[in-house]
Amino acid sequence: MSVIQKIKEIEDEMARTQKNKATMGHLGMLKAKLAKLRRELLEPSKGGGGGGGDGFDVNKVGDARVGFVGFPSVGKSTLLTKLTGTFSEVAAYEFTTLTCVPGIVRYRGAKIQMLDLPGIIEGAKDGKGRGRQVISTARTCNLILIVLDCLKPLTHKKLIEHELEGFGIRLNKKPPNITFKKKDKGGINFTTSVQGPSRLDLDAVKAVCAEYKIHNADIHLAEDYDIDDLVDVIEGSRVYVPAIYVVNKIDQITLEELEVMNKLPHYCPVRHVLYLAGQMSYVIRPRQ
Repeated sequence: MSVIQKIKEIEDEMARTQKNKATMGHLGMLKAKLAKLRRELLEPSKGGGGGGGDGFDVNKVGDARVGFVGFPSVGKSTLLTKLTGTFSEVAAYEFTTLTCVPGIVRYRGAKIQMLDLPGIIEGAKDGKGRGRQVISTARTCNLILIVLDCLKPLTHKKLIEHELEGFGIRLNKKPPNITFKKKDKGGINFTTSVQGPSRLDLDAVKAVCAEYKIHNADIHLAEDYDIDDLVDVIEGSRVYVPAIYVVNKIDQITLEELEVMNKLPHYCPVRHVLYLAGQMSYVIRPRQ
């Protein structure tokens, strides 16, 4: 059975499992298994292609790096050309951009490298298309611009988030304040600063640790976190990147539809690329 088939099998079992206190340990074990399998896909030696590859090895230059991520034909290439003056091929068919196209923009004294990445498709995190190369390059960015076409379903936002999440990219989140220390003996010691019920209990923590063959460790939660956060800390390979949702072609929708768009967090409407200028401070702020 291939890694992707194993992932599908675990995801199906998780979907069938009711979420309650009694199943928390079982779900923790499944999520830990899933994270380990996804790590295999990230490793070039096992997954058949991580970051890099022909056209994707672009040296990082300047003060920050911004990656344009989105489905095909949503306006990423036009955005790069308008912002940086770098030509990135545009056409009326999908998958015009097949490699990573870099450009440079200067903003308030900062030199910012921008990368037009090929359009991803659903299933990119599992190796479909050139998804692994695209998302692995996105992991190296200080900011991700998720470019959306407002004439296409808003569910595209969730799909792209899901693909990035599957490759260990956490958008607009801070690393969990979880202390995790292995030790030689003493078993699993789990403590929390949370007053009242917590989303994690000792059984769930032990189930996750057992999947990683960790039998002795001190784990402390400074805030209320869930199983996914604990798995992220143990894996240790997650990247936490700010993101802006660039919604393109807003001049082609109604005011009522625009009001719906305005409810999106970290959102920037685009009819003219100058609207992005006010959002560029995201790039030059230090990472939290």
